[in-house]
Amino acid sequence: MNINLIKEEIAKKINRKVTISVHGLRNRTSRYEGIIYKIYPNIFTIKTATEEKSFSYHDVITGEVKIKYI
Repeated sequence: MNINLIKEEIAKKINRKVTISVHGLRNRTSRYEGIIYKIYPNIFTIKTATEEKSFSYHDVITGEVKIKYI
């Protein structure tokens, strides 16, 4: 996938509810539910009930971060 396509897709879904799965160390997976909040050149943020989390477009391409639109 192309990073520009990922950026465009996420930008189109701003203010939409998502579930983010992050594959971490030692086969741990963290999940966050919130809305896509802000878009930046290298990252995007989601706002959960308690915090803001940021994620890299590169991590989406590599599969470390998976986005599911609700």
